[in-house]
Amino acid sequence: MADLTPTPVNPADRIIVPLDVPSREAAIALMDALPQVGFWKVGLELFVSAGPSILTALKERGKRIFLDLKFHDIPNTMAGACRAAGGYGVDLLTVHAPAGKAALMAAQAAVLEGAMASRDPAGTTTAPVSPPQIIAVTLLTSIQARALAFDLKVPLELPDYVLQMALLAQDAGLAGVVCSPQEAAPLRLTCGDDFLLVCPGVRPHWAAKGDQSRVLTPQQAIAAGASYLVIGRPITQAADPEIAFQRICDEIG
Repeated sequence: MADLTPTPVNPADRIIVPLDVPSREAAIALMDALPQVGFWKVGLELFVSAGPSILTALKERGKRIFLDLKFHDIPNTMAGACRAAGGYGVDLLTVHAPAGKAALMAAQAAVLEGAMASRDPAGTTTAPVSPPQIIAVTLLTSIQARALAFDLKVPLELPDYVLQMALLAQDAGLAGVVCSPQEAAPLRLTCGDDFLLVCPGVRPHWAAKGDQSRVLTPQQAIAAGASYLVIGRPITQAADPEIAFQRICDEIG
């Protein structure tokens, strides 16, 4: 697994496409329909449905993997989960920043241990793998300022809260954060050039926003300092996914 920093130059390498499908069969069909996509995201639904075998299928095709499981628990449990995930040979792994500094530090230490004692899907111990880079979710992109204040009772303004979560993750030794592209510019300025900013909530001007509330176009997100863009439905639900993917590459290139 190659180190993901610095940010790639090739526009296609900066796009992560989610495998937001309910089964292994559907995931394989989607990845084989888009062979030019090199970086795929495996989220909760697919991982719970298909298990680690979907990661093997991706690696067999030479793909990079963003394992988006968003762990959020007490430090001991976070460490155990990250230790297990560390052996899968994926490139990115998510946790929730509000789990706290102790949990984030435990996750970072454990993922390194897991990479040294990796196992294949059958449970057999294999050679050590490169550990995934852990990135922390600052605030889900579906949450707006009003929900943060009134539903979650957080007294900070939304940009300030996101910044505090990013600084917490950086202080804990994590590689970066997941954030809205609207927060990318101040985070890049504060956290530096080597801090990964992985941005969902990216929608081309010709695509529907869906359930994302804090969005920018791909070109705007890159200009704001995003390292990687997570773009799903504008590609996977397009009339011609290959053309849609290439169109986005051209826009950010």
